[in-house]
Amino acid sequence: MTGTTTTPLVEVRDLVKHFPIKRGVILQRQVGAVKAVDGVSFDVRSGETLGIVGETGCGKSTTARMIVRLLDPTAGEIRFEGEDIAQRKGASLKALHREMQMIFQDPYSSLNPRKTVGSIIADPFAIHGLHTLPGERKQRVQALMDRVGLNPEHYNRYPHEFSGGQRQRIGVARAIALEPKLLVADEPVSALDVSIQAQVLNLLRGLQREMGLTLIFIAHDLSVVRHMCDRVAVMYLGKLVELAPSDALYGFPRHPYTGALLSAVPVADPAGGHRERQLLSGDVPSPANPPQACRFHTRCPKAEDRCSQQEPPLADKGGGTLAACHFPLSEEEARARLPVALKKAG
Repeated sequence: MTGTTTTPLVEVRDLVKHFPIKRGVILQRQVGAVKAVDGVSFDVRSGETLGIVGETGCGKSTTARMIVRLLDPTAGEIRFEGEDIAQRKGASLKALHREMQMIFQDPYSSLNPRKTVGSIIADPFAIHGLHTLPGERKQRVQALMDRVGLNPEHYNRYPHEFSGGQRQRIGVARAIALEPKLLVADEPVSALDVSIQAQVLNLLRGLQREMGLTLIFIAHDLSVVRHMCDRVAVMYLGKLVELAPSDALYGFPRHPYTGALLSAVPVADPAGGHRERQLLSGDVPSPANPPQACRFHTRCPKAEDRCSQQEPPLADKGGGTLAACHFPLSEEEARARLPVALKKAG
């Protein structure tokens, strides 16, 4: 999809984020923790697009916010260009934010309604003291607006005067203002009409090619992820359960959870053939009290005693796929769950 290299720009090792659960009005004491992310490791290669998918509450957005240091990790390493940035603070962290930026999910709440669009997009310049000559900042902002498909003459308008898709373009312009190396997009189209989603996705792909960006793309829509990503990481209840090249994952998923997700992808042509829907039993367990060993075993149709006693490592299953499963799907089982459109594409 892009001109990727084998050199990792971002290396995540054993990343953990636990949010304390406290009880008491005055003298609060910790009585537990929400294990939002619990030992996640992966690399993001320079120039590639890595997708992170999973159900709501699986920890994908928390992982993204830790990578760009909007959240402090509880434990683990985050390496950016070989340097551990997990403990950066103050001026050092501020300088780091010139290299990595984030596009947020909600284009309505992520923009300050009291500021003009020109002021919002110029915020990164103001924070880092860039383009201070008279008129230079406005010129830069208007060039950014034009670059993302907005009318530069609307520089002095407010966010409420724009549609949802236009507001997300404002967020994109703000994110690329400092020409970062890494862009993290946290479900950037989930709040938009379907007719607008493709426009924003194509904008991101075009900017990535032009600027040589490395992109972490978070979503729950698996069709969108396949369109955008070179590799896909699947998370479940704070753990990484599968990591594979996009074509491999959509053609031959190895983890039963990934197979269940793909079996739920809507089919454009209901008469296009039979597939086996994998309906998971029960609800997602609480991240405050996750199951022992394999966290998916309470809902997994292939679970055996070993799954509740021993945590499976994220291991090579062939074809560039890593999966954390004692009993991975066979090719026959995997393809039985795939929508016909994915079978043909695979």
